[in-house]
Amino acid sequence: MSEARREKAEHIRHLLDSEGASVKENARHFNAQRYEATEDFEEYQDLRTEARRIKEDAIENLPELIDTLRESVEENGGNLYLADDAADANRYIEEVVEEEDAETLVKSKSMTTEEIEVNEHLEAVGVDVYETDLGEFVLQVADEAPSHLVGPAIHKSKAEIAVLFNEYFDIEDPLKSAEELTKFARDYLGEKIHEADVGMTGANFVLAESGTITLVTNEGNARKSAVTPDTHVAVAGVEKVIPSVRELHPFIELIAKSATGQDIAQYVSLLSPPTDSPTLDFDDPDVPDFGEDSEREFHLVLIDNGRMAMREDEQLKETLYCIRCGACANTCGNFQSVGGHAFGGETYTGGIATGWEAGVHGLDSAAEFNDLCTGCSRCAEACPVKIDIPWINTAVRSRINEGADTGRFDHLVDGLLPDGEPSGLDLQKRFFGNFETLAKLGSATAPVSNWVANAGPVRSLLERAVGVDRRRDLPEFQRETFADWFRERGGPRVPRADAPRSAVLFPDAYTNYVRPARGKAAVRALEALGVHVTLSEPAESGRAPFSQGMLSTAETQAEAVADDLGPYVQAAYDVVVVEPSDVAMFRSEYEKLLSEDLAEPLREHSYEVMEYVYGCLENGADADALRTPDDSLAFHGHCQQRTLGLDAYTEAVFDVLDCDVVSSDTECCGMAGSFGYKSEYYELSMDVGEDLQAQFEDETDRRLVASGTSCCEQLDALLDRPADHPVEAIAPSPE
Repeated sequence: MSEARREKAEHIRHLLDSEGASVKENARHFNAQRYEATEDFEEYQDLRTEARRIKEDAIENLPELIDTLRESVEENGGNLYLADDAADANRYIEEVVEEEDAETLVKSKSMTTEEIEVNEHLEAVGVDVYETDLGEFVLQVADEAPSHLVGPAIHKSKAEIAVLFNEYFDIEDPLKSAEELTKFARDYLGEKIHEADVGMTGANFVLAESGTITLVTNEGNARKSAVTPDTHVAVAGVEKVIPSVRELHPFIELIAKSATGQDIAQYVSLLSPPTDSPTLDFDDPDVPDFGEDSEREFHLVLIDNGRMAMREDEQLKETLYCIRCGACANTCGNFQSVGGHAFGGETYTGGIATGWEAGVHGLDSAAEFNDLCTGCSRCAEACPVKIDIPWINTAVRSRINEGADTGRFDHLVDGLLPDGEPSGLDLQKRFFGNFETLAKLGSATAPVSNWVANAGPVRSLLERAVGVDRRRDLPEFQRETFADWFRERGGPRVPRADAPRSAVLFPDAYTNYVRPARGKAAVRALEALGVHVTLSEPAESGRAPFSQGMLSTAETQAEAVADDLGPYVQAAYDVVVVEPSDVAMFRSEYEKLLSEDLAEPLREHSYEVMEYVYGCLENGADADALRTPDDSLAFHGHCQQRTLGLDAYTEAVFDVLDCDVVSSDTECCGMAGSFGYKSEYYELSMDVGEDLQAQFEDETDRRLVASGTSCCEQLDALLDRPADHPVEAIAPSPE
């Protein structure tokens, strides 16, 4: 293993041991609450669509909105400053503080102020800064960075916080309970707010028409920080600007549900500062100060810091639609295990962090954690603004590849670099992004290739050169491919003239070269239902290089598949796919890689195999032609199968056949294609899979079935017994 991979593996192992339990408990709690809050909320999808439209329009018209906002703020008596970058923003804020002769500043939670490191800047010029959000206060005491966009201290347990407070504040009567810790923080910070010279907040939304800032919080500290001192500084990225209060409704409905699973946040404060209420003298609170010293000041500091460039960048632009809810982190299997101190950059954490870090801090920051996104697409389904987060991560990964350095093993994979990819592409990505090349060679020389690949010296070399963890079993290539079998059996068995429907089965590389049994079963099942079945040319859909950020290779493979399958679609064939990740390519990713005339036919006419079986049954095919499994089943659905809503079809087929089946309630097995093979991520992969292991380990009398290849591999590793594709359980027995 290379030194860089070893260091990353050690860092992840440390976080799994030290923070993993708290992160897992808290992130999964947020995620479960989100499901509960949105499940019966009838307007949810419509509001997501509306919120997306509002953000699209706002970012498109951002310069005009900022002009309107400036007029509104100044008409209210406030000041608006548009800062080019972090240094510019901090300079302006320092000037405001100096004009007030401020010694203390209290602030509410704001990721944008984390981004510009305003605390450090003000402390360097002698201003005492106090975080008043409980989580941020905990981290300020601990001198740590946030690990989550919404719950900055989710990596800490109650017991750890108690130890921290008791030691830091030298408390005589040690604090123990959550109530005691909260009361202590409230009282301590309440005094700091009362004494502060300046208050600082962020802004969840800024309304251009009225100059109003919207604060959505659960603790009430933000509005106290805004209105208690007589000088209020609000700091926000330019992307927070929306036209008016009329556009605010969908965001208020969505943000708390998406972030913490609440129907609505505890506090939604709309302030059009500077307010005209007098400041209070806390020594004599019954007598408001109406003197000259009571006049309030307001400064809105809008931050560019790369955002305007992101606005012009088609691949990063969607990042600006983000409302900082953290749902992408809460729903991510990897984040749930390791948290933002691994899955994050200089400021931002979670799925959307790649876009933010690349835009405001640069590719080097994004590169530190970008590979933790496996493209499962759960975050896109969770995002209240429908941001295609996996695509942003893949596009950034492609840019990172441009500057990669292969190192001293370059000659070992000279044949694995397709045209169009950067010459310095990381060897690991070359290896996993060109699986079909390896599979063809492995199948042609099997079983010798399998024996050689598992020899100790070869496994050692693979780990050192390419980062394939030696603890992970390698796929076993089959000498007889799926395509060989289909050709040798004589091709289609059901004549097209006699069939109510015709299907072309797409033989992906894994089905063709590694697991042909599932392809054979798919053919037998469909033919039993009266379908005329033929095969297209064995090919890669582009998923393997796409997942490595090798977009040029993915595009080339996608074009080849579209060229091959297009004539079948024109001839009224349905396209049936065994591997769910390939269905996801056809239905989602191809629109990024291909022209619409090539992408649309596959998007509209492709089906996952069990989805297609269900469709046949619903349209009159005889269920008795299929086999009801002799064994009871334990079924796990693939991530992308779930995000496409296709797992329900597998369960529906089992129901029609009256199968005894237990379905996994675990959203991610942890394998995620090549991810679980990589030495730096092997332990994280296995940690993510622990819940699946726990659910199925006592189901020893059940036959394991899983829709995705990687899910089958992970179940093999977790439970030490093989898993088959669901179609293998229902297909008629071989002749």
